[in-house]
Amino acid sequence: MPHPLSRRTLLRGAGVALSLPLLEAMLPARTSSWKAPRRAVWIYAPNGVHMPDWTPAQEGELDTLPPTLAALAPQRSKLTVISALVHDKARPNGDGPGDHARAAATFLTGCQALKTDGPIRVGVSVDQLAARQIGALTRLRSLELGCEPGRLGGQCDNGYSCAYSNSIAWSTPHTPLGKLNDPREVFDRLFRDGDAELPAAVREARSTRRRSVLDFVREQARSLSQSVGAQDARKLDEYLSGVRELERRIEFNERARSGALEGCERPAAAPESFDEHARLMADLVALALASDTTRIATWMLANEGSNRSYPEHGAPEGHHELSHHGGDPDKLAKIAAINRAHVGALAHLLGALERQEGEASLLDSCRVAYGSAISDGDRHNHDELPILVAGGGPALPGGRHVRLSEPTPCANLWLAMLAELGVEAGQLGDSTGRLEL
Repeated sequence: MPHPLSRRTLLRGAGVALSLPLLEAMLPARTSSWKAPRRAVWIYAPNGVHMPDWTPAQEGELDTLPPTLAALAPQRSKLTVISALVHDKARPNGDGPGDHARAAATFLTGCQALKTDGPIRVGVSVDQLAARQIGALTRLRSLELGCEPGRLGGQCDNGYSCAYSNSIAWSTPHTPLGKLNDPREVFDRLFRDGDAELPAAVREARSTRRRSVLDFVREQARSLSQSVGAQDARKLDEYLSGVRELERRIEFNERARSGALEGCERPAAAPESFDEHARLMADLVALALASDTTRIATWMLANEGSNRSYPEHGAPEGHHELSHHGGDPDKLAKIAAINRAHVGALAHLLGALERQEGEASLLDSCRVAYGSAISDGDRHNHDELPILVAGGGPALPGGRHVRLSEPTPCANLWLAMLAELGVEAGQLGDSTGRLEL
């Protein structure tokens, strides 16, 4: 009996390393012994939310989703909204103003950020604790994404380094991880060996003459397709077609933006439209997980304190400016519209994760956490946080709104997610124990 195809099989050629989705040929003869690897994604939304449109009307079963979460209806049975989570270390605790910087810094660390625009210190983030233990199982230890560029130096918020508000992933207490916000760079990180490490000018020169990644692995893909069963051949064809379609969308966006500004300095490849940018990023995350290129990802929909506008959603003013609403109904309505746009990005990702893997879906083996470390942007409060988790897993069954009996550190939830990944961690920031739901 032939040995199963390795789960880590790559199609390689001329600087291309294309990971594959799970195929039946990769499973042992008795597939009941195979278990899908666990994955986790953390998504950050800045500036808090309009809580009346976020919070479900009642505890227990999620019969009806509130307006902000309406786009998540297809995954309602795999959705858990958790109320009464707190990030105490985002509060001043004697350090004065700077809630936005502290919010992003503490979101995945549970630690108090050192107030400085010089040497920085906070803590190791939950995603990087996971990457330390399971990152070696995949080609990339983790993936850090954003929909807005950021910088890791200088001052951004009342004496706090920009590193705090522009990053949620920390590999050490002193080392924030920069995020990729250009879809082309993310694509290259996933499929082109070493491209993401090259200087921008070199990547730019390559992009003007490069072919599709599929051109470099076409013969290997054809050979593999002929050696596996009909169902695997169809799945391989669908996967490669998806890779090419995503590549085509990125290329279309690049041409559209560079052509519109002929004679000027070429802008970044990220789309101007938040919706299109977020959809591209969501599809890239799904592709990275489906190909087992990584099992850990973080995604900042925007930097904390971001003043990005969302004119396509009826909010031409800056988000941060609107978040200081003072109870103004017009501003509150626009904040709610921005919140729905952000949740729409989550909905797109969850939909992309509903692809088949073995006898279940990819989403069934993935836990996705979404939220903010600020509740109301006007009050800058860090209790009653807008947090939800989606995806499969016995530890946190879905289809519910859970209101905790007392304020609980958000880090307790992250400990529960680590346990689902098979990662043991006795402490994370200000955690008091694993959250049991």
